[in-house]
Amino acid sequence: MTLKRILFWSASLLLAANCLTGCLAGKFMTNYALKPAQHGEADIERTRAKADSLAPGVMAWYDDLHQKGIFKDITRTDADGYKLHAVYAPAKDPATAQGTAVIVHGYTDNHLVFMYLVRMYRDEFNYNVMVPDLQYFGYSEGVAAQMGWLDRLDVEDWAVQAHDIFKNDFTVVHGVSMGAATAMMMSGDDLPPYIRAFVEDCGYSSAWDQFAHNLKDSFHLPPFPILNSASIVSKRRYGWGFKEASSVEQLAKCDRPMLFIHGTEDDFVPVDHVFKNYQAKTHGYKELVLVPGAVHANSYAKDPANYTWRVKYFLDRVKSGEIK
Repeated sequence: MTLKRILFWSASLLLAANCLTGCLAGKFMTNYALKPAQHGEADIERTRAKADSLAPGVMAWYDDLHQKGIFKDITRTDADGYKLHAVYAPAKDPATAQGTAVIVHGYTDNHLVFMYLVRMYRDEFNYNVMVPDLQYFGYSEGVAAQMGWLDRLDVEDWAVQAHDIFKNDFTVVHGVSMGAATAMMMSGDDLPPYIRAFVEDCGYSSAWDQFAHNLKDSFHLPPFPILNSASIVSKRRYGWGFKEASSVEQLAKCDRPMLFIHGTEDDFVPVDHVFKNYQAKTHGYKELVLVPGAVHANSYAKDPANYTWRVKYFLDRVKSGEIK
């Protein structure tokens, strides 16, 4: 065998080995990222404890109102046949309700975790509230986390359902982490006019960017070839690729007011994500609030009074027409 042939076959075998390794690693990455162990009904007790750690006493507040029938459970079936769950409640004083808030949870969370936001909107802002479980989490069915991309369609449907229930023509969508990415991805769609504003708290710029950070931070690996392969697997299994699930691309089409919030010490969704997101939105009002010293999804807990004031001031100006 000539040297040229030896080199050719060696290179071919090396390429095949790399492709096989990338393929196997991509399948592992897809399962690792989109099928976290913490999900579903079995995870309810953990998330109850997490909710109370973020705002002590909030679960007692929720349980009391739930037992009294003020918070109600609701389910519906999506286009793929999955049963999806949410809870909803009227404003503290329904006769003078100021609007409706759809509050969207993050990765490995469910409707309970950010109950402090639900309490803020209902008790302090006098808003009706709708709080869904995203696919695969809480009491909702699903085969995997959808990283906001397919979730945005579900949240759009929940916003419509909230409008049908409460008959209020001012809706804000407020999301945290993956829920914030869901809100941003939703913001670029053709939406009903009563969805007037968005609040995103520590959302990522795209699923690709987030997983690239996770690969580097947890495994010290570059995106290629693992993310490329994993994105192909996700596209085949779930109908979307990691770059397709992009907050940045959707924000470029958003023309409704948005408040961006991010902690400066966030090492799970680094603060550079919010700068990319903020710059991508070129139509309509936008405002950026950086919370000094706050880690991931910790901006409210770091300074509840300031967080509450910032959100209410933003929404009051949207409602009055001062900002559009």
